[in-house]
Amino acid sequence: METNTHLGHNVRCLRKILEIKQSVIAEAIGMSQQQYSKLEQKQIIDDETLEKIAVAMNITVETIKNFSKEMAIYIFSNTLHDKSASVNHPAFVENGLWRELCDKLLKQIASLKTLLEKQ
Repeated sequence: METNTHLGHNVRCLRKILEIKQSVIAEAIGMSQQQYSKLEQKQIIDDETLEKIAVAMNITVETIKNFSKEMAIYIFSNTLHDKSASVNHPAFVENGLWRELCDKLLKQIASLKTLLEKQ
């Protein structure tokens, strides 16, 4: 994990993407909504709590640790019908962002596959 990764921000972004309310996760991990809200503001979250959050969100801890807004923006941008967000855009290809995105997506797929196999 990068030293500048803000786990609380990652948790918050993923929770919003998954459309889960703070109160739902808070209840699942045994804390109040107010305590959970403060947790999303922390840069560092202990592994035990992170694991509980991941289970509550039905994702892996690795997904939380490796999440980036840029990756999410690329994924969402490229699901639009407007070709202005195409992966063929020169900046996207030349900067190696396509390869980086593919690598991250493959890791996420592997994580999800492992999670599904455990169920």
